[in-house]
Amino acid sequence: MSSNNAAAPYRAHRKGRSVSAILLDFLGSMNLAITLLVALGIGSIIGTVLVQERSWSEHMIDFGPFWFEVFRRLGLYDVYSASWYLAILAFLVITTSVCLYRHTPSVVKEMTRFRDHHQEASLRALSNRREWTLALTPEGAREAVARTLKNKGFRFRDKSGSGGQILLAGMKGRSNRLGYIFTHLAIVVICVGGLIDGDLLLKWNEWRGNLQIETRDDIPVSQIDDSKKLPVRPGSFRGTTSIPEGRAANVTFLPLRDGYVVQELPFTIVVEDFRIQHYPSGQPRSYESDLKIVDPERDKTFRETIRVNEPLEYRGYSIYQASFGDGGSRLDLRIWPLAGDSEAPEELEARVFSEVRVGVGGQEYTLQFRDFELTNVRPDELQESGRRQRNVGPSFSYALRTPDGRTLEFENYMLPITIDGRQYYLSGMRPSANQPFRYLHIPAGPDGGLDRFMTFLGNLRQSEPRRKAATAAARYVLLELGMADEREQARQLAGQMAMSAEQMIRQLLQEGFEAVSEGIEARVMAGSNDPEQQALLRDFSHMLLERTLTNAYHDAVAREQGVQSVSDLGGLSEDDRLFYEEALAALSALPAYGTPIFLELTGFEQIQSTGLMIGRAPGAGIVYFGSAMLVLGLFLMFYIPHRRVWALVTRDGREGQTRVLLAGSGQRDPKAFGREFVKLAHELDLRLRLAASEGGEEGKT
Repeated sequence: MSSNNAAAPYRAHRKGRSVSAILLDFLGSMNLAITLLVALGIGSIIGTVLVQERSWSEHMIDFGPFWFEVFRRLGLYDVYSASWYLAILAFLVITTSVCLYRHTPSVVKEMTRFRDHHQEASLRALSNRREWTLALTPEGAREAVARTLKNKGFRFRDKSGSGGQILLAGMKGRSNRLGYIFTHLAIVVICVGGLIDGDLLLKWNEWRGNLQIETRDDIPVSQIDDSKKLPVRPGSFRGTTSIPEGRAANVTFLPLRDGYVVQELPFTIVVEDFRIQHYPSGQPRSYESDLKIVDPERDKTFRETIRVNEPLEYRGYSIYQASFGDGGSRLDLRIWPLAGDSEAPEELEARVFSEVRVGVGGQEYTLQFRDFELTNVRPDELQESGRRQRNVGPSFSYALRTPDGRTLEFENYMLPITIDGRQYYLSGMRPSANQPFRYLHIPAGPDGGLDRFMTFLGNLRQSEPRRKAATAAARYVLLELGMADEREQARQLAGQMAMSAEQMIRQLLQEGFEAVSEGIEARVMAGSNDPEQQALLRDFSHMLLERTLTNAYHDAVAREQGVQSVSDLGGLSEDDRLFYEEALAALSALPAYGTPIFLELTGFEQIQSTGLMIGRAPGAGIVYFGSAMLVLGLFLMFYIPHRRVWALVTRDGREGQTRVLLAGSGQRDPKAFGREFVKLAHELDLRLRLAASEGGEEGKT
C-alpha cells in the first residue's frame, strides 16, 4: 500500500507531461545517442571491411547465392548510402541537436557563473582548503588574494557580505565547457556532411521510379536510354570510366545494384596519352595519364597530368588515376582447327571488345574478344628462392559462344612458358566466370612454335593421313604377329585392323585416352571368355593404337625436317621422344578443352586505356570541418580542466586580526588539482605575510 502511494506522485507527474516533452526526453537521452553511435560504428566497420560499390555479380561470386542475398537485403554492398545508415545519421543529428538545445544554456551559464554565493560552512566542507589569521586589514588581505588569483590565471569576482565579509570567487579553464558544445556540435556537422554525401536525391529518384538501371555491358552511351542517365547535378557520387588513348568522354558510370547508371559531367575529358612503367620483372611500377579538360560552359581548356594519389581537382570534381586496361588493341590471330578435316589454319584480324563469327565444321561460333595484357608476371622457377618474378609475355582473353548457347571463357598466352624445364603454350578455359581456369599445355616444337603439334594432330584428325597411319600400323602389327602375307584373309584382317585403329583415334580425340581404354576393355570382354585370349586381344589393341600414334608423329617430324621418313634422320632424338609424350598428354586433354579451334596470337598493336575514378563529395569539406571541431572539443574536454577556488576574507573578533579561508575544487583529476592548490596556497601565504610585514604588524598562521 505504501509502495503504491509512493509511486502515485511520479505517475501523476508523468501523466501531466505533454507528448512533446516526453519526446524531447527520449530524443535527448544519452542511451539513445550511445546506441546510435554504436550502430553507426558497426556500420562503418562493415563498410570498411566489405568492398563497396561493386557490381552484384562480383559479390555473388565472392559470397555465393545464400550470403549474397542476406547481405543484399541488409544493404551491405553500399553501406554509406544504405537507408538504415542514413537513418542513423539523421537520428544522430536530431538527438544531438536536442542535447545541445537542452544543455547549452546551462553549460553557458556554468561558464559565466562564478558561484559567489557560497557560505563559510560549505567552503570548509571541501577537501582542498587552507586558513590564515593575520594582523592585516580585510582590504589588504583581499588585495593579496586578488593578486595571487590573477597571477595564477584565475578570473575572479568579489562580493561583499554582511559583517564585512568579502568572498572572492575564482574560475579557471572555463573553455573546458566549450569542449562539450564543440564535441556535440561536431557530431551534428559530421552527420550532416554524411547525409549530404549519402546522395539522398539519387535514392529518392530511384525509390519513385524516375531512375532505371542499365544492366547491359560494353554498349555505347548513345544506346543507353535517358531514364538511365543522370544530368549534371550538385549531389555527391563516385563513378568510374575507361577512356582509350586519343578518345574522350563526358560521362562516368555509377555502380548501382546489379547494374549501373550514367552520370553526365559538365566538361569533357580527353586522354591524350597514357604511360606505364614496369619493374624489370614486369610488375607495374607507376602509371599516369595526360588529360585535356574541355569546359564549354566556362569556355576553358587546359591540360593536366594525373598520377596515382595525385588527382585533378576541378569545379568540385575529383579525377583520380585508378586503373588501366586495354582500349581496343588490334590482334593478329591464327585459328588452328582441333577437329574435322580442315587442313591449313586461317588468319584473323580482330580487336579487343569486338565480336567475330567463324564457321567450323558447318557450325557457326561467336568469338568475343575481351582483354589484352602486354605483361604477365609469374614466379620465376629458375630462381632457387622462388621469390623472383618474371614477365612471360602478352596474353589475351576471349569468350566463345557455341551453337547450343554455351559460353566458354579462354585465356591464351602468346609465347611459350617454361615449366619444369620444358616449354608449353598455355591456354586456360573455364565454363563460367565463377570457376577457375583449367589450362591446356601444348608442347612447343624445336622452333618454339605450334607447327609440330598441330601437324601431329592434323595427321590424326584428317581422314587421309589417319587412314595412312592406321593402315601402316595394321601391317606392322601383323608382321609382329607373323601373319603378314598376300592372302586375301590377311588383307581383310589388315583392313579390319586399320578400321579399328581409326575408330580408336577418333574416340581418343573426342573423349580421351580413358574412354579408349574402356572401349578396348569392353571389346575384349565381349570377344572371348578365355583369359589368355583376352590378354592377347588387349595387348593387340594397345599395340595397334600405339603404332598408329607413332606413325602419325613420325610423319609430322619427317615433314618438319623435309625428309621422307624418320629413318632418314637416323631416328628420333631424346627431345623428340619427350615431345611425343607431352603431345599425347595434350591430346588426352583436348576433349575437355571444349572448343574445335585454338587461337594463336601472332602479332598485335596495343591501344591502352586509362581507368579514371571521378567523384564529387560536397559534404567532404563539412566532414573535415566537423572532424577538426571534434578534435578541438575533445582536447578542451580532456586537457583543459575546469577549476574553481574561493577565498573568504572575514574580520576576526580580535582587534586588528583578519581570517582568510581558501578553498577549491576540480572535478577532473583531483590529485593534480590538489598539487596545484598547494602551490596556490603557498603563493598566497607569501603574499599575505609580505602584506602583514609591510603593514608593520606581526601575524601568525
